[in-house]
Amino acid sequence: MTPLREDTVFGPIFSRRLGASLGINLLPKEGKICNFDCIYCECGWNKDGCGDTVIPTAAEVKQRLEDKLKELKSAGTRIDSITFSGDGEPTLNPDFPQIIDDTLELRDFYYPEAKVSVLSNATRVHIESIAAALKKVDNPILKIDAPTDALVEHINKPAPGYSVERVIKALEGFEGDFVLQTMFLKSRDFDSSSPEVLEGWMDIVRRLRPREIMVYTIARPTPEEGLQKFTPEQMEELVKPLLEEGFQISIRG
Repeated sequence: MTPLREDTVFGPIFSRRLGASLGINLLPKEGKICNFDCIYCECGWNKDGCGDTVIPTAAEVKQRLEDKLKELKSAGTRIDSITFSGDGEPTLNPDFPQIIDDTLELRDFYYPEAKVSVLSNATRVHIESIAAALKKVDNPILKIDAPTDALVEHINKPAPGYSVERVIKALEGFEGDFVLQTMFLKSRDFDSSSPEVLEGWMDIVRRLRPREIMVYTIARPTPEEGLQKFTPEQMEELVKPLLEEGFQISIRG
């Protein structure tokens, strides 16, 4: 596969989750920095993104974002979401809290109707400054793909020190005001539909009670070969108990 690489500010592109989305990449433009190395990542393996390690500063991000917002506003371009995603984990940028504050200020001035969204693997939500920044945005979209450390190792291949329980305890501090995102897939040694994965994950959902759950599956080429996706109908059947309990779940094939 050819890994995706993004400029500091890119788009807007149509997102199946967020609509017309203006992306912000807080990591290298020609590289990848992440504390996960997911088998399904559209950016490729971490080792494939080692050539560029230059991380944009808060001042650089603010200037590039303001220039883009001015351009889009002048052209009458619609933006539904200003979305932090890009080539790796956005909260690894050391200026992340300041960048969030700058982005909210610019959003309020140029596109007050747009949401600010952050796609994060939730590995750093136990850090007070990161959690505080994430609680300021409209859509903190935070990932838990598997319910145990052993299963996370199969699918996400985290950096040393990851703990599902630590993530869960930190997310309890959001009091349900976040979006939980989960990838459903099958690999040689992982199956989202197996009882140990599905039941454990549903127990986490019940414990955290997020305002929304995003369940999705593979949509682009993946670095690990042989991965299998689920159909929307299959995923709907898998999460049926949660739907019946009243959880708000969006399903994307």
